[in-house]
Amino acid sequence: MKTPRLLGILFMVSCFNASLVNATEHHSGHNMASGGGGGGENACLKPQLTKFLPANLATVAPGSAFSFYAFNVEKPEQIKVTVKTIPVEVTAENKESFFVVKGKLPADLVNTTARINIKVNAKIPRCNGENGWLVKIAEQ
Repeated sequence: MKTPRLLGILFMVSCFNASLVNATEHHSGHNMASGGGGGGENACLKPQLTKFLPANLATVAPGSAFSFYAFNVEKPEQIKVTVKTIPVEVTAENKESFFVVKGKLPADLVNTTARINIKVNAKIPRCNGENGWLVKIAEQ
């Protein structure tokens, strides 16, 4: 490779690195509470809903218990659960870094497949979360 071409490439790379360092230094000085620079009130962690029990597509009895873990949720009141559009009452146990959420399937749902649908409503709509899974509900 010729020396002028190599020097040109090195110059462009060093300019890119300098602008990247400048941007990093500029944004790192923002206070998280100020709302600027992508932090603060405009930033959020999307809720993570995991460890669904019973497992997806498992066959269960009517009125069976179910549970899941909810991470990045401030208050359990933010969690709403429905089964086939039927609201289901749930309890949430605080484990400090997450909630263990438990509920029961509606007893009148028999011989059907149903989705346990979870919605988490945050203060900022773009921070809302939704997930769920299917279970097969047997006859009595």
